[in-house]
Amino acid sequence: MTTAASDRRCPWGTHTAVMAILNITPDSFSDGGLHLQPQQACRAARRMAAQGADLLDIGAQSTRPGAVDVGAEEELRRLLPVLEQLVSARRDGDLPSGLLLSIDTFLAPVAAAALDAGADWINDVSGGLGDAAMLPLIAERNCPYVLMHRRGDARTMNDLASYSAVSTEVEHELMARTDAALNAGVSADQILWDPGLGFAKTTQHNLMLLEALPQLAAHGFPLLLGPSRKRFIGDVLNEPRPKARVWGTAASVCRAIAGGARVIRVHDVGPISQICRMADALWPRREPLSPIA
Repeated sequence: MTTAASDRRCPWGTHTAVMAILNITPDSFSDGGLHLQPQQACRAARRMAAQGADLLDIGAQSTRPGAVDVGAEEELRRLLPVLEQLVSARRDGDLPSGLLLSIDTFLAPVAAAALDAGADWINDVSGGLGDAAMLPLIAERNCPYVLMHRRGDARTMNDLASYSAVSTEVEHELMARTDAALNAGVSADQILWDPGLGFAKTTQHNLMLLEALPQLAAHGFPLLLGPSRKRFIGDVLNEPRPKARVWGTAASVCRAIAGGARVIRVHDVGPISQICRMADALWPRREPLSPIA
């Protein structure tokens, strides 16, 4: 069992948690190349923590449509120097001791090495389909696991965005992957659900999923939503610049929180932290979330 399993779960109670995106990739869709060096990444992490982040989600493999898989060796080459500095900064007080470190990966060797280095969560965009060893690893390490809905991979998912009833089909496919996780030994209280906005979904699909969040929340798995700067917001606003979509992101975040989301994954931590606090006041939760394990 990792340290993460015992004391780094969901300490935020009734407020919506903010997961800050820290991409250490050259090709992510809106911030590729900004944090490739450990020093740059650590400066960004300190800024995001000061702006209100509860978690950092660190990704060394782009998952945007069309991205090329770089493989575990390259992913770890990018990831580990940054992660090790962040773990040291947290231990030494340069980052908040309660700041959780999540790793955005679908490869079990990367997840294992990251957990060994001090990461707390694994955020898997493939829902365990990207690597057959992932679910047994999550069961063994007993860490929180974000199980996301996606069809296909970065190269094929846009061709698979066909649904008769998107909310029901996403719900059923999340349940199927959850059953696979449970059968692999993962505990139900380790799992968070992410319906995968922007992954094998059209603009209309994403809007319908945001409307249907209570249907997903009713299953009892904490919901994580990642609308930040995504193309569906650009389509609605006729805004081609990802960094100019902060207000569309804010509106989507409000809708997500009203629908039951417990964690919001964003780039623009400062303004969205304020949005989350205001949305929590408008749609208060009467009971804190039961800790994940």
